[in-house]
Amino acid sequence: MWTRNFTLYFGARTISLLGDAMMPVASALAIGKIYGIAGVGYVLALWTASAVLVMLFGGVVADRIGARRLMIGADVVRVATQGVVAVAFLDGAPPYALLLVTASLSGMAAGVFEPGVNGMVFLVAGDPQRANATLKIAEAVTHLTGPALAGVLVVAAGPVVVYTVDAATFLVSGVCLLLVRVAVPRPEPSDVLSDLRRGWEEFRARTWMWSVILVWVFWGVLVVGPYVPLSSQVIGADYGWVMAALGLGTVLGGLVAIRLRPRRPLVAGAVALSGYVAVPLTVALGPPLPLLMAGHLLGGCALAFWSVMWSTSVQTQVAPDVVNRVNAYQVAGSVAGMAVGQALAGPVTALVEPRTFMLGSALVTVGVVAALLSIEPVRRLGREPREAGDRSVSVSAGLSA
Repeated sequence: MWTRNFTLYFGARTISLLGDAMMPVASALAIGKIYGIAGVGYVLALWTASAVLVMLFGGVVADRIGARRLMIGADVVRVATQGVVAVAFLDGAPPYALLLVTASLSGMAAGVFEPGVNGMVFLVAGDPQRANATLKIAEAVTHLTGPALAGVLVVAAGPVVVYTVDAATFLVSGVCLLLVRVAVPRPEPSDVLSDLRRGWEEFRARTWMWSVILVWVFWGVLVVGPYVPLSSQVIGADYGWVMAALGLGTVLGGLVAIRLRPRRPLVAGAVALSGYVAVPLTVALGPPLPLLMAGHLLGGCALAFWSVMWSTSVQTQVAPDVVNRVNAYQVAGSVAGMAVGQALAGPVTALVEPRTFMLGSALVTVGVVAALLSIEPVRRLGREPREAGDRSVSVSAGLSA
């Protein structure tokens, strides 16, 4: 697996994920100190919404010119946006309008970057599940070090340094991707609307995919979206350590996913996801720090295993020539709810105490797991790629559902 291409892609993805992991903590601590919970929530929501808006077109362009080129361009944009924020903090409190503009541009860059992530794995690695699990471990390490690094840098050196380091991570990512060499299939001539329609048809044809994304919208609105703005305020100074525990749990989940190859990957992933209940539940109950970290350790392991099972299923069940477009639809759908949840984090505190909301998030997580296991196509999906005949059955099921 450790070919030159995969090693470079692994390096690019890891350093980029480090930058992504630093951003929420940097925003929560640096921006939250000036503009409060609502200020953080709106910045994160605008970032997420901007990513969703351009993600579908990012998938189309990635299938046309190759994901690598598009990802390099996205990294260049994020170097600029994070650098501008770093300079703005030199004067103390940057204008909130500037934070919103840079969040929007950075989100757009992330939106065109993300559709190519799954497609690139298939091009640089022969064993998708092993590659996904290895990348998930790298993501876990960044979740372990990124939040702690951001927290330490904000306290010890200030926002200028943390945003400068964040910009540097995207610069290194772009250089690594520049050195990757992969063959890009030449698509047949078509227009953008035709490409979007083809991606939608392929997405809709897989009932197991769109039904999971539908469930994931509720997960985003009520669990993942509000989590960072609310939990960072509830946990306080120990937030970086708790996020580090979440990252360590993701490492463990990735290691398990390397070894365990269930016949029904999405079923196994959904069962494992039940462990994520511990994340919002411990925030709601407010136990001592060791128990709070233990709950996030379990939740990180659960979410990592689900993520590997999901990513591998997408890569093995979708044709390479449309995988970026299909991936754009499924990622856009899964994070759309997150943007709503982030935007609601501030206003919801006027109606519900944050700990009470987190308790509700724990109950929603239980409902999400039950919903995933109740979907028959999710229960039936196996490890092997579907034949054309199986796909036609999915199309009929999708149209009749």
